[in-house]
Amino acid sequence: MPPIRQRYFTTKFYKEVQEFLRTIEPKAAEKIIWNIDLAEQTNDPRLFKKLTDEVWEFRTKYQNLQYRFLAFWDKTQEQETLVFATHGIIKKTNKMPSKEIEKTIEIRKQYFKQLKK
Repeated sequence: MPPIRQRYFTTKFYKEVQEFLRTIEPKAAEKIIWNIDLAEQTNDPRLFKKLTDEVWEFRTKYQNLQYRFLAFWDKTQEQETLVFATHGIIKKTNKMPSKEIEKTIEIRKQYFKQLKK
């Protein structure tokens, strides 16, 4: 039996991520989930990388396509640290489009606003 590894955070998916996973090839979706699980247990920037102070990306390459899930952290919970994946894209350029980063920033603002209520 393999050893149980520590998880540094738990990933939660927004509805848009779940819908994105349903639209892509099943093998690609499996690899993305595998990489996210691995990212929760390691500190590997090839899998999970900081883009801005507030926005991170899960990274997966499958059959020459660059899949990215943008995400943000919630460290307000005492029991566990959460990472929320807001949406997925297939990246076509070297640079992450700023509109995708802005989208995650807005979702993050709304999330923390709701948390304070």
